[in-house]
Amino acid sequence: MNSSTHTADHNGNAPPPIARDAPSVNALAAPLVAQLLADAARLRIASSRHAFGPTIVDAGIASPGCIEAGVMIARICMGGLGRIETRISAEQTPLWPAMIDVHTASPVLAALGSQYAGWSLSASKEQNNGKKFFSLGSGPARALAGKETLFDELGYRDRHDAGVLVMEVGQLPPQAVLEKIVGDCGLAPEKLTVIVTPTQSVAGTVQIVARVVEVALHKTHVLGVPLGEIVEASGTAPLPPPAPDGLAAMGRTNDAILYGGRVHLTVTRDAVARRLAAELPSSNSRDHGRPFAEIFASFNHDFYQIDPSLFAPAEVWVSSLESGTTYRGGRLDGALLHALWQGDAVVVGDEPAAGPGTPGVTSPGAP
Repeated sequence: MNSSTHTADHNGNAPPPIARDAPSVNALAAPLVAQLLADAARLRIASSRHAFGPTIVDAGIASPGCIEAGVMIARICMGGLGRIETRISAEQTPLWPAMIDVHTASPVLAALGSQYAGWSLSASKEQNNGKKFFSLGSGPARALAGKETLFDELGYRDRHDAGVLVMEVGQLPPQAVLEKIVGDCGLAPEKLTVIVTPTQSVAGTVQIVARVVEVALHKTHVLGVPLGEIVEASGTAPLPPPAPDGLAAMGRTNDAILYGGRVHLTVTRDAVARRLAAELPSSNSRDHGRPFAEIFASFNHDFYQIDPSLFAPAEVWVSSLESGTTYRGGRLDGALLHALWQGDAVVVGDEPAAGPGTPGVTSPGAP
């Protein structure tokens, strides 16, 4: 029996973009969560049972984590509906040596219905031993709670007896937050798993950069393009080394997508393909061209003052099923990324040293 429910539209509008028979993202993620816990020692993460009941996974606070842990967490975030892999670039002058590739045949459900970090969770000082707590929750459990108005537009609610949520934060969630999650999700406490990945951790960096497709889907939604137009989605982005502090790490992970992210979308109509190629890339923003950390500081560290059109991949390719034509917009900026991330080149023998401004893309079709 289907474990998701579908919200009908009675106003004559286009049907919700997620099908009535869509699967449960929490059910699909469950075996991935089990594998993550079983492989905890090998992945250099740690799990524990909170006194209240939920399982808490430390993937970067006291435990170092690793790239593979970040990949698994990203797959969990996408509700088991995404294929995520890392690779080493084979180009002579690569955009960056380490890359992460993402693909999903269920882009709206995987990216917006599950992966998107849209659930605000907080606790007061009194509830958290004298320290305020705030995190945006992402992953399948969002669809159980349905606290965001986005789920009304998607027409999707999940129903499952277990759930998993991912938090990008540098401290473990207090009991008050755990109580809210299980209450809103309708879960028994022992059926909840919360995975914590600080942005500056290895796993945190990986699972954030793995949102390159999700960022494109969110920008599509902001543009008002009907989400049902998006049939399939793939993306790739450079995987920077973790930064030593949270602000620097946030800058690096955003820059990876804003200046190094490339996405390929397949849509139904030609007009939509043309529009997305033109309007979706991050270069449409007035703030484009500067490192994200610099932009963030210029707005007094207030996300909501930044031009929303900035949050998009650097380069977009969109294929139309209607015409069979593919349109391209935006461009990668490898020089900016190398200037930000690369140290002095090491000269081996008589080889010339490559400067930090080495271009990242040798041809428009480079992967």
